[in-house]
Parts: sequence; structure tokens; C-alpha cells
Amino acid sequence: MYRGQTHLPSKNRNDLNSIRSLFPFLLQYRGRVIIALLALIAAKVAMVGAPVIFKGVIDALDATKNPSVFLPVALLLAYGALKIVSSLFNEIRDALFARVRHGSVRQMSTNVVEHMHKLSLRFHLDRKTGGITRDLDRGTHSVSSLLNYLVFSIIPTLVEVTLIAVILLANYNIWFAIVTFGTVILYIITTMIITEWRMKFRVTMNKMDSAANSQSVDALLNYETVKYFGNESLELRRYDETMHKWEDAAVKSQTSLSALNVGQSAIIAVGVTIIMVMAANGVVNGTMTLGDLVLVNAFMIQMFIPLNFLGIVYSQLKHALSDMDRMFKLLEEKPEIIDKPDAKELQVTKAVVEFDQVNFSYNADRAILKNISFTINSGEKVAVVGGSGAGKSTIARLLFRFYDVDNGSILIDQQNTATVTQASLRRAIGIVPQDTILFNDTVFYNIAYAKPGAELDEVIDAAKTANIHDFIESLPEKYNTLVGERGLKLSGGEKQRVAIARAILKNPMILVFDEATSSLDSQSEQSILVALKAMAVHHTTLVIAHRLSTIIDANKILVMDKGEICESGTHNELLKLGKHYAHMWRLQQEEKKVISEKQKLQSL
Repeated sequence: MYRGQTHLPSKNRNDLNSIRSLFPFLLQYRGRVIIALLALIAAKVAMVGAPVIFKGVIDALDATKNPSVFLPVALLLAYGALKIVSSLFNEIRDALFARVRHGSVRQMSTNVVEHMHKLSLRFHLDRKTGGITRDLDRGTHSVSSLLNYLVFSIIPTLVEVTLIAVILLANYNIWFAIVTFGTVILYIITTMIITEWRMKFRVTMNKMDSAANSQSVDALLNYETVKYFGNESLELRRYDETMHKWEDAAVKSQTSLSALNVGQSAIIAVGVTIIMVMAANGVVNGTMTLGDLVLVNAFMIQMFIPLNFLGIVYSQLKHALSDMDRMFKLLEEKPEIIDKPDAKELQVTKAVVEFDQVNFSYNADRAILKNISFTINSGEKVAVVGGSGAGKSTIARLLFRFYDVDNGSILIDQQNTATVTQASLRRAIGIVPQDTILFNDTVFYNIAYAKPGAELDEVIDAAKTANIHDFIESLPEKYNTLVGERGLKLSGGEKQRVAIARAILKNPMILVFDEATSSLDSQSEQSILVALKAMAVHHTTLVIAHRLSTIIDANKILVMDKGEICESGTHNELLKLGKHYAHMWRLQQEEKKVISEKQKLQSL
């Protein structure tokens, strides 16, 4: 298990916890929620009152009671008025709760995205983007569904059942209320038991759905690699195997739902039959009127139709809670790197960077950096070179505090980076990374990303310095050209120059070049080096380099091997030393000579 592993949330998170997690989002709309619930109750009182009024109409029209003309008309008008009132309050409830439902979804979505940005680099390196996006999509959608079910289905049905049971208990034989309550309770228990059993199929569906989405997104993001190796059939087979498991779970879920619906219908049919037999017997015996029979029948229809849907709603509610569970577990992930309670803003004046006895490991069983100590004075350029896996890029990540060091400290102007806010630290540093990933937006947006709100003239100046302005102007849409997902419409060198322009626009006091010219050809490299050199004059600069020719002018070169600094000095000093650096220089010069000879032969 790696050091600093993010907290794994409990697998036993129950539905009550998920519902409780929604309360903070609802509290900000407490006024609307209260009024909406009052409107809901008023609508149900009017709806339940309508059959009572209709009973009076039936009894008034009973020929054996010499009905008057006025009384039924008045009751019919009252019946119509109650129907209108019920509809009116339902619409008021819907209108008021719309802001609650959609506002809560917006806030929840924003919180999840914010939390994702707070999680550590370690988490994002381990994540499966497709699966997470699917979980978040289902989770936020389920918040809306849950609130919709509660306010428009479950609570109204429970209020209606309670009102009807009270009327039956107050006006008729107690057995009417007993049978009604008994039927409802048996219905709810049956629904809950079968639905809980069915949930395992839904969980499997969600798991396979996320896995399939991860596979498809991963394959599409690596479209070129798939094509290079002709593995379209492999990717399709992997995707189909996962979807086959999803299909099996989906079929079982639907089959079990059909069994649930049959059981629910049977319970309702038996309950209604018993109630109607009792009511009809009361009419025959003279203890109930024809209006009472109509009233009881209306109550049963009015109650059991929504109750029948309540079974489906409960099932959907459990599905929504299952979907929310994965999202809330994601929210329970703890950020590995957090600001200390007393963290202060980083104050950069001279921009002196110091690594003091820094030790670091991604995993406890493998040390990456061992006792790394060096200082970059104000305005100096220090380069770090070494073989692959020597720990060069890790130094840049630690400087940005994507990870905390195991031992030692990193200082900027004598301020420990672990004690300042992450935001202020990262504002002070600009980077040109080795692997430049661009947003699927315009060239202008990607350069201006370093300085939101930047004017076009500022972006153009940065692009000119990065030697990419002429290329941009040659594009049909110029700075409004879309670069494609991850910048795939641009070459590696073009993307790198966009990244350089972005760093130039940010104009921080500390610069990091992480193999910034690795994707450039020799001609472009030289023009960029001139720009970078001019840019670095008034900045403290850390250069992580592969091509040694790019760091000849560095004030100091650190040579790393197996996580340790094995040599340090200027270019000439290290060549005279005749060890690691000198060996690397000879190899690269020979490689450069071979490439040059090949180019000459090709030109002949």
C-alpha cells in the first residue's frame, strides 16, 4: 500500500446517510420547501374532500330521499371547486419546488467538480475517467430524481393514505380502516423486501455500465494507439464482454421487476375486493348509503392507483440511492494535500528556491529522491539532468506541492512550501510541461488560460515570443481555431509552443521547464531556446532537460542518478570531471552527428 493513500470510504454507507447528505442543499431553500409542502397538503385535502362531496351528491339524488334541485347543484359546484383547488395547489407546489430541485442539482454538481479538483495528483493518476464521469452523471441525475420522487410521489401518497384512513376510521366500521391499513402495510413490506433483493442486479448494472464506459472512453482517447496495433477487434471484444454482463444483470432486473408488479397488483386486488364486499354488504343491510359505497370505491381507486405507482417509485428511489452512493463515496475521498489551518500567502520577493535534504517516495518500498539539496538563487538558471527514472520530473511535482515530501523541506524565499497556501504557491510558478495537454477549445483560450481575461494583444505578444504567432496566423480561423480534444489537431511541437506561450503570458517569478523542447525539431528548438533564454533573464528558472545542448548556459547543472545528485557544476566543469555528465554529452553528440550525416545523405 503506497504512502499517503487516500482514505477509502466505508462500503456500508446506507440510504439514510445518502438522504441526510442532501439536507444541507435543501436548507438554503427552506422557505420554498415549507411552502411547497403546505401546498402539497392543501392539494391532498382538496382531493380527498372531493369524493366526500360527491357522496353527498349521490345521496341527494337518491330517489328515496326526495332530492331537492338546489342541494345537488351546490354540492356539484363545491366538487368542481375542490378539483380546481387541488390542481391549483399542485401547480403551486411544482413551481415552488422547481428552484429547490434544480438548484440542489446545480450546487451538488458544482461541489463534486470542486472536490475533484481538490483531490491529489495521486488520485487522478489512478482514476478511470470514463467510469468517474458516468458515476457523476448518474449521481447528480439521481439527486433530481430522488427529490422528484419524494415531493411528487411518496409524500403525497402517504398524506393521502393517512387522510383516507382517518375518514374511514371516523365514519365507518373500524374494519374498513383495518383492511385499508393492512393492505397498505402488506404492500409496502412486500415491495421493500423484493426491491432490496433486486438491488444486487442494479448494483451490478451500474458497475458494468461504468466499466464499459471507462473502456470505451479509454479506447477512444487512445484512438491512434488502437489503430497503430490494429486492435479494434480487441477493444470491441473487451467492451462487448462487459456489456454482456450488464445485459444479464439488466434482464434479471427487469424480470424481477415483473414479479414484483404481479405481487403488488395481487395485494391491491385482494384489499379492494374485501373493502368493496364490506361496503356492498353495508348498503344491503341499510347501515351504509349508496353514496357511502361510491365514496369508499372512490377512495380505494384514489388511494391504490398512486400506491401502485409507489411500488415503482420505491424501486426507482432505491436505484437513485444506489447511483448517489457512488457519487457520495467519491465525495468522501480525502484530499492528500491540504492547506494547514494557519497557512499564509506565499510572499515572493527574490524567488530563491531551496531544496533541503528532501526525501520522497511514491511507494514505501521504493525511494525516488534521496537527500536532495540544492539552491537556485534569484535570477539563476539551474538544470537537472539524468537518465529515465532518476527522479527529475518528481522535483517539479514536489515544487508545485502535488505531493508532500517524506523528509526535509522545500523553501521559497525562506518560506516552507508546506506552510503556505497551495493557490499562492502555484501562482508564483509557471511551467512548460513535457507532455502538453490542451483544452478542446480555441488557440486563444489555451494561451489565455494562464491569465483569464487577457486581451488579444497580450496573447499575440506571448505567441510571438514563443515563435508560434506566424503559424497561428496561417490557420483559417487564426486564434479562434479549435485545437481538438487534448490538442490532437496540433503537432507535438506546436502544442509545446502553445504551452511556452502560456507560461510567458503568466509571467511568474519562478519558471520550470520540464523537457520543454523535447517535441521540437532542431530548427524550432534553437528559436525557442533564444526566447526561453530571454524570458529567463529576470526569473528564477529550473530546467529539467534531456537534451544537454539546451542547458549549456545554466548557472549550475545537477546530474541525478537513482534518486541522488551525483554531480553538480557548470557545463565546462562537468565535462572536465569526465564522469556521468561527460559520458551523456559524448553519447548525445555522437547521436547528433549520425542524424546530421543521414540528413546530408538524404539531401543528395
